[in-house]
Amino acid sequence: MASLLANRMRRASLHTRRVMQAVLLCAAATALAGAAPAQTAQSKKPVTLREVLLAELKSTHNSTEWFVPVDVAVKDVTPEQAAWRDAKGNHSVGQLVYHLWYWNRRNLQNLRGEKLEKFSGNNDDTFDNYDPKKWTETVRQLDDVMKGLEDWVATAPEAELAQNAQTLTHISTHNAYHIGEMVLVRKEQGSWNPASGVH
Repeated sequence: MASLLANRMRRASLHTRRVMQAVLLCAAATALAGAAPAQTAQSKKPVTLREVLLAELKSTHNSTEWFVPVDVAVKDVTPEQAAWRDAKGNHSVGQLVYHLWYWNRRNLQNLRGEKLEKFSGNNDDTFDNYDPKKWTETVRQLDDVMKGLEDWVATAPEAELAQNAQTLTHISTHNAYHIGEMVLVRKEQGSWNPASGVH
């Protein structure tokens, strides 16, 4: 009796495994069939380190994907709106843009092997040195630095790119964090258009 029961369990187990394999194969075939046209319609997904790092930088610069890039976050912001601060002591959009410009520029200079200007060690300076009269220039400078980082990633030798990959991912993460703050500040002040991507 025990032998008969063991045989039935093995057969049931084998049958269950075959059913599961068939289900998985069908699911995979369905997924692949459904994904093929979509993948053709979409741009190629990044696969190399260079492509991934470049895609990350662009997603915080000017390529709208999962979240709002900086060019959308600052679009149509007036100098007055850029200088606005809430009563809670949070930074203004202008201060956040200046801060990103400062650190992205410093990182780009470091990647290029350029001499860095002396840093006081006080991160508050990277926000507080923003000049509201230079709003348009500050936005342009950040855009230029972002392009510079993208150019560096696009042309750097493979070994140098791999050596600096973590720095580059930190740059993108840092950018995304402060871009989120910009959107929040704009929502608080009532200058954010929900059609721009965040509701």
